[in-house]
Amino acid sequence: MFVDKARIFVKGGNGGDGIVSYRREKYVPEGGPAGGDGGKGADVIFRVDEGLRTLMDFRYQRHFKGQRGERGKVKSMHGANAEQMIVRIPPGTIIIDEESEEIVADMTRNGQEVVVARGGRGGRGNARFATASNPAPGFSENGEEGQERWIILELKVMADVGLVGFPSVGKSTLLSIVSAATPKIGAYHFTTITPNLGVVDVGDGRSFVMADLPGLIEGAHEGVGLGHDFLRHVERTRVILHVVDMSGSEGRDPFEDWVKINDELRLYNPILAQRPQIIVANKMDMPEAEEQLALFREQLAEFDTDIEYDIMPMSSLTKLGVKELLYRAADLLETVPEMPMIEEVKDVAERKVYTLKKQEDQSFKIRRENESYVVESEAIEKFIKRVNLNSYDAVMRFARTMRKMGLDDALRKAGAKDGDLILIGDFSFEFFEGSDYLYE
Repeated sequence: MFVDKARIFVKGGNGGDGIVSYRREKYVPEGGPAGGDGGKGADVIFRVDEGLRTLMDFRYQRHFKGQRGERGKVKSMHGANAEQMIVRIPPGTIIIDEESEEIVADMTRNGQEVVVARGGRGGRGNARFATASNPAPGFSENGEEGQERWIILELKVMADVGLVGFPSVGKSTLLSIVSAATPKIGAYHFTTITPNLGVVDVGDGRSFVMADLPGLIEGAHEGVGLGHDFLRHVERTRVILHVVDMSGSEGRDPFEDWVKINDELRLYNPILAQRPQIIVANKMDMPEAEEQLALFREQLAEFDTDIEYDIMPMSSLTKLGVKELLYRAADLLETVPEMPMIEEVKDVAERKVYTLKKQEDQSFKIRRENESYVVESEAIEKFIKRVNLNSYDAVMRFARTMRKMGLDDALRKAGAKDGDLILIGDFSFEFFEGSDYLYE
């Protein structure tokens, strides 16, 4: 089964907790704090593996969670960082953030990597909080939570040559006779419902990858007949072989079919209209095919276009013109770039942008909810998760930090009085004017 789209959940590993410890050695009185920092959580990394061709693995495993970092150790020793989580994906995979719908990365080359969920930082041990006024702090910090999000994976087949055309024009048959691929072949429409790949040996030392793409129909650019699912694979091909049933065996007009498919390609992505294209006049062994081909050439000459198209007569049944077609495709491949130029897909994974670290937004909002006051602030919620609320010293440090941020004054202005409940994320506190918060 070919799977070209998947929705998965990724989460970086949480950072390890820092610990509270003190130096206890003979002849070293009052040795001081010696609690080590926790290790960093595992990043979730996607790596391109050219041995994969589908997203099948993500059909059965949809959740990927990195390991947690190790807790800090005594004698101020750092906990071990968690081993990175590597997830293999096929070349041609586009990674999209589900919430923002932004492209995270376009993965095209073997070994290419991108971090999709970063692991959390390790918490600091009590040795890191020692000051002149508090030389033996009795608190440490919890590890930071890892980044988590839902992402969409979309696979666009990576092939040098793509076969396009209406259903039942002979695309699958052509692929089967020029490569070792075994696509499903039948005398009915939409025999091919998923892309098939085959390696074509031209015979003169050259070879290329050919993709048999599912047949397109009118309205495909609007999604008709799974059009978007099929058209996305055309974007990756460097050369298009437009297969036309030149015999008109089903009462269709070959030139009209050719115009309609080109319109669908152009409407889906204008750049595809400029992609190098060879017109494959198939089924030339059929009656009246020669007459239809002559008419096709006349209509093409009168067609309003600045692009010159090669027309290659061929018959999949008798193999007439097959060798000539392969040579022409190989010659054309040598003149086009390695990768198709698609504007909407950016290879962001290959670019590293270094910027100054932004100051974390310290702003907050306070709203009344029944008898409680809800504090909304990403920075405060992130900070409180790292506080060890089982430690009185840690809670007092948290209270002092909130007071410096101006949260106390803001709560008083909002009407908070002694004993009122303050909600911050998943945590609740009682407010005492002029004093500290007390964790419930």
